[in-house]
Amino acid sequence: MRALANNLTVKSGKVELAGWVNSRRDHGGLIFIDLRDHTGLIQLVVDPQTADAFKLAESLRDEYVIRATGTVRQRDAGLENPNIPTGGIEVVVESLELLNRCEPLPTNTHDEGVESSEELRLKYRYLDLRRPSMQKRLARRAQFYKFMRDYMEANDFIEVTTPILANSSPEGARDFIIPSRIHPGQFYALPQAPQQFKQLLMVGGLPRYYQLAPCFRDEDPRADRLYGDFYQLDLEMSFVDDGEEVRRTMEPLMADLATKFAGKTLINPEIPRISYRDAMETYGTDKPDLRYGMELIDLTDDLSHTEFAVFAKAACVKAICVKGGADLSRSQIDNFTDQARKLGAGGLAYLTYTSEGIKSPIAKFLSSAELDAITAKTGAEPGDAVFFGADRRDLVNKVLGQLRIAFADHFKLKKSDEVSLCWIVDFPFYEWDDGANKLDFGHNPFSMPKGGLAALEAAQTDADKLAITADQYDMVMNGYEICSGAVRNYNPEIMYKVFGVLGYDKAYVEARFGGMLNAFKFGAPPHAGCAFGIERIFMVLEDADNIRDIVAFPKNGSGVDLMMSSPSQVDTYQIKDCHLQLVEPDADE
Repeated sequence: MRALANNLTVKSGKVELAGWVNSRRDHGGLIFIDLRDHTGLIQLVVDPQTADAFKLAESLRDEYVIRATGTVRQRDAGLENPNIPTGGIEVVVESLELLNRCEPLPTNTHDEGVESSEELRLKYRYLDLRRPSMQKRLARRAQFYKFMRDYMEANDFIEVTTPILANSSPEGARDFIIPSRIHPGQFYALPQAPQQFKQLLMVGGLPRYYQLAPCFRDEDPRADRLYGDFYQLDLEMSFVDDGEEVRRTMEPLMADLATKFAGKTLINPEIPRISYRDAMETYGTDKPDLRYGMELIDLTDDLSHTEFAVFAKAACVKAICVKGGADLSRSQIDNFTDQARKLGAGGLAYLTYTSEGIKSPIAKFLSSAELDAITAKTGAEPGDAVFFGADRRDLVNKVLGQLRIAFADHFKLKKSDEVSLCWIVDFPFYEWDDGANKLDFGHNPFSMPKGGLAALEAAQTDADKLAITADQYDMVMNGYEICSGAVRNYNPEIMYKVFGVLGYDKAYVEARFGGMLNAFKFGAPPHAGCAFGIERIFMVLEDADNIRDIVAFPKNGSGVDLMMSSPSQVDTYQIKDCHLQLVEPDADE
């Protein structure tokens, strides 16, 4: 009967249904009930001649749980409902059973009507999940998982689960630590990623590993990042010493997810590789959205002798051309200027191109040759506006990169039916930490520096060390980082040297990473891998604005599970069993 109505089953020649009362309408002689389950709606018709059923139908309220038996018939002409798949039929009820009542609802269970606040939706998530859009999203997520598993298994990856109780590791975020009851004073950590375990699987002889892995990080939540726990498509490949092999292996899956699974247009089927440096210089971010242009144009040389003081004293001058920007109002430009100032800029200079020429408070300070150079390099035409950044190069890139995103939002340049993918490669292995006034790792200390041991030994000055690149790579989808990966450092000698460059001795490395180092001493193969953020990819493909909308039971923006009242206090004996003692926080904390 699924072809007739998705939520019908046949029993003894009759139709039997069960679900929730979505709505009830009393038309005097007849009562109509829209019955809902995870597949949709079906209309029930209850006639007074079926006395028991009619009496019960009179008492029903929204979200009561019922079971009905009856016969299917076509609706009368003109009474069909084209908005639902079952709109051409109805079920004439012969018997009706009340399975459970429902108290007055604290939150909306329909997609239509008054929108409940996120806090209410999360507190009563089990009610929020009844909404058809949430039911559809959970089903889609299951299909999403299957799509990925089918691809991985077709490409000879073996699924292996790795431990949840693990050791603390420097993955770049805070660990969730778990005190040991049987080993006083010692702690487990929930894994930020299965990084070390999957590399040990390669040492163990596994050719290709994957896992839909749970990961745990004590990071502040954002609209595109869940608090606490999340899942990633984690993978590793043996006998791989070039990141390009991993990229070529995995990009067909991402392309198929965008097109075949999500039904979107992939605007760059030949997925580009962009160096980290080029991404920062061209887009002002290492997570560029390629669905629109507005690239950063370097005008430093063109304006090196300008009389405009703001540009003359700046180490770097760049611009972006905003198509249609001439229509921005004064208050809108002021808002963008405020955004620039919050990012550290002193202001926001601009030129407006009209049919009558260039208009701007700064135009009089620029020569004709300089204006011509700006126009030629930015491609500005009447109707456009050119906005400038002038300061340190890194600050200019940051400010214009964020303004590029803001302008794209304002002019609605991000088309939801399009997907752009790119790989960001050649990340700096080391970076300068201004706070500590010293070199530190730029990304991942377990990745392989390009050039290997020779590159490390040749680097004598800080500038030499900062020039070393890592064989690391990120994939970006519509401006979101969805993947991070690297060729791994499987050579103990190189591992010691990588840390030695920063002043760490062998004893430090062995104390922190002894398990990995010992394994690498027993014939470790070259290997590489990556991990894709499942929730973030699904959020983009589903056009969701908030990552919490695509998870069954998320925590709120403060990391609290309102439904289960977590985190919560525990009994004193549990604390004592773990050899812990609670300390009252200081008054100013």
